[in-house]
Amino acid sequence: MKIAIGSDHAGFPLKEAVKKHLEKKGVEYKDFGTYSQESCDYPDIAKDVALAVKSGEFTFGILICGTGIGISIAANKVRGIRAALCHDTFSAKAARAHNNANILAMGARVIGEGLACEIIDAFLASNFEGGRHQRRVDKIHLIEDEQR
Repeated sequence: MKIAIGSDHAGFPLKEAVKKHLEKKGVEYKDFGTYSQESCDYPDIAKDVALAVKSGEFTFGILICGTGIGISIAANKVRGIRAALCHDTFSAKAARAHNNANILAMGARVIGEGLACEIIDAFLASNFEGGRHQRRVDKIHLIEDEQR
C-alpha cells in the first residue's frame, strides 16, 4: 500500500503528525506538499494527490486543509476520484465500505492529531463491500461521463 499525502498551509502541522503515524505503522507514502505553513492554494495540492491516486501509482490519498472541505471538493473534480471528508471513524469506515473512497480528507482545524490517526487507521483497514454499493459507485462514474 502506498499513500499520496498533501495539505495546504493550514493542514501542514497535522500532515507532519500523520506522516510520523504512517511511518510508525510501516506505511509507505509520498508527500506532495505543501512543505511549510506559508500560504498556498489547496486546489494545487488536491490536484497533484488526486492525479497520483488516479494513475494507480498510489493506493489511497490523504488530504488535509483547515476544514477539509475545499481540498475534498477540489480532489473530487478529478475523474475517478472519490474523496471523502471524514471527521470520525464511523464515516471513514463507511466511506471505504460503501463509497469505495480512494482519498481521505480531514480538517486540521476540526480534529486533533489523535483522532486524525484513528480515522486514518479506520479508513485504511476498511474494504469496499461491493454488491449494491458497486451499482451506486458506477452511477457516480456515469455522472462523470455525462459531463465530458
